[in-house]
Amino acid sequence: METRVLVTPDVDLTYDVFGPLPPADGRPILLAVGQPMAADGFHVLAGLLPERTVVAYDPRGLGRSVRKDGGTTFDPEVQAEDLHALIAELGGPVEVFGSSGGAVTALALVAAHPGDVITLVAHEPPLIPVTPDAANGFRARAAVTEAYEAKGWGAGMAAFIAMTSWAGEYTEEYLAQPAPDPAQFGMPTEDDGKRDDPLLSDLSWAVSGYEPDVDALRNASSRVVIAVGEESAGTFTDRTSRAAAALLGQEVAVFPSHHGGFLDGSFGYAGKPEEFAVRLREVLG
Repeated sequence: METRVLVTPDVDLTYDVFGPLPPADGRPILLAVGQPMAADGFHVLAGLLPERTVVAYDPRGLGRSVRKDGGTTFDPEVQAEDLHALIAELGGPVEVFGSSGGAVTALALVAAHPGDVITLVAHEPPLIPVTPDAANGFRARAAVTEAYEAKGWGAGMAAFIAMTSWAGEYTEEYLAQPAPDPAQFGMPTEDDGKRDDPLLSDLSWAVSGYEPDVDALRNASSRVVIAVGEESAGTFTDRTSRAAAALLGQEVAVFPSHHGGFLDGSFGYAGKPEEFAVRLREVLG
């Protein structure tokens, strides 16, 4: 692995390169994109794709990428422009694997710069606006941030787990539930006083609130594949993914494991990274 930095007026983007640049066999670079996950979340997956040159980056303001624009929020369209600059630096077009909020950024990239991307595998993008219960989805998201603002990280994370593991649409019954006890999920009950978590605060509301440009995606030269984990059935990101795929006139591609199926145990609940890599290789063709 080699670590590099792309210096731009707004941000110093740090990225990790696995394999030769340019790729030795002429195949395109595989760019791995997360949000709020940084490059280190893709190291295991990169190691399981030794035949590919894989590049994973830290989004602006996350991990090692230092933003210089004075902003604090995470906007998919802004991050898409960062990826556009990175792809120009690397030499495109590329293939992209986007995970969670990174899948949202990658969809914004294809909409704005389809010539940058040959194939995008967008794995479980959390797009509230595409769901039939979007109004209640926004209320559920607000409840997570309210719990975080009121009682800190443990309370916010407990509320986030409750939201993302709920099966089916967000009903009045769900919204009427009391905030879950952090201890129930093994989360700390003490408040560390911080309120800058990119997942639990409102700093990433632009990610889950992003409305994809369906016409641009349908007409793009890029091949777009919306993917879900087999263990995610019925949950929030499964529903958002299936709704997004339907808007694009396609069926979802099913991958092994859950929302973080490409992760090992270093990031909590382990997925099935070996099986995930096999499926990704198959979908990319």
